[in-house]
Amino acid sequence: MSRSLLVIFATLLCLLALTVAAAFVDFDRYLPGHNWGLRIALSIAIAKALLIALYFMHLKRDSRVTVAFAVAGVLWLAIFTVLTVADYATRNHPPELNFKGEPRYLQASTR
Repeated sequence: MSRSLLVIFATLLCLLALTVAAAFVDFDRYLPGHNWGLRIALSIAIAKALLIALYFMHLKRDSRVTVAFAVAGVLWLAIFTVLTVADYATRNHPPELNFKGEPRYLQASTR
């Protein structure tokens, strides 16, 4: 194995240990703002995904066509994620009316 691959593997193991350690820390207690634990965990996950894509999937030295297809896949996933979040955020889901979060179109008759 190449020395650079071993260094990347060791870096991935360190990032894994950092992810596990970050799971046990309550960042919202120490840092102002919201969801710092989620932001830190996602940042570490993105760093690990980039290392895997660039070195273990050989995107760093591969042709531009392969890189274009990899970027297209990530963009496609981002489009679907944005559309899913937009759909969920624009639904009429008051918690007291319907527990599933779907809008009620038929009103209950009162006699």
